[in-house]
Amino acid sequence: MPPKPRLALVIGSGAVKCAAALGAWRALQRAGLQLDLLVGCSGGSLFAASMALGWALDDCVENTRALWNPRVTQKRHWPSLARAAFPALFKFDERFGLVDDGYLRGALNAVFGELTFADVQTPLHVVATDFASGEAVVLSDGRLADALRASVAIPFIWAPWRVNGRLLIDGSVANPMPLDVAMREGAETILALGFESPLPRQVKSISRFVFHINGIMTNNLFKGNYSFHNLAHHAEIVSILPEFDRPVRLFDTGLIPYVIERGEQAMEASLPYLRQLLAAEGH
Repeated sequence: MPPKPRLALVIGSGAVKCAAALGAWRALQRAGLQLDLLVGCSGGSLFAASMALGWALDDCVENTRALWNPRVTQKRHWPSLARAAFPALFKFDERFGLVDDGYLRGALNAVFGELTFADVQTPLHVVATDFASGEAVVLSDGRLADALRASVAIPFIWAPWRVNGRLLIDGSVANPMPLDVAMREGAETILALGFESPLPRQVKSISRFVFHINGIMTNNLFKGNYSFHNLAHHAEIVSILPEFDRPVRLFDTGLIPYVIERGEQAMEASLPYLRQLLAAEGH
């Protein structure tokens, strides 16, 4: 059997704030500490995949700007709107999404192409949610672009995405901070980095209304799940908590360097305790 991972990083939901994981990664590299496992959910899955592939930090930043910017939500998906307005005529079904996903799929394919989980340098798991049952689904094989498209399929915004015969939606619907995935893989120490979803400044369109409602539900689930795993964990969990002195909204990609810096500072502050844990485990 493969050895149990010593050090895992779980990147939960949080849109642009998840870029803090890149700063944490840089601090770990500088300290000579290697990640043995990466788990990503929703927005965090984009960063987890880039890091697992071993890409340079600057490339991860540029890819994020291509993947996550206001253009991904600008074009309405008119067939879905027609099916919603006239369900009997146009046969409404689970393929509903307010926003056309053409730009998103194009960006994912441009960045990740035909890369698969077999191409990663660090073991990677991506979390999505089964549309039919609501249970969390852990993706660990197949095309990365498909897994990521499923993991970021925000309900009502983008249509569900089919992977391995299952219709999947955003992983944050089931588990916005999937610490349990790293626990099941036997990780001895888990770095937890995730955020409550930022809410729109103003609710002045149907898409912003949906983002707002999804954010409220995800944030409540995030706090509940995180508290549970902290109380009932079977591994050491180290929370990486970057502090921001300004708002970081859904599509504030211009603030990525700032977010990375804050993530690096937060990881630096946690390094003494992390070293103690690793030393106690005999590594």
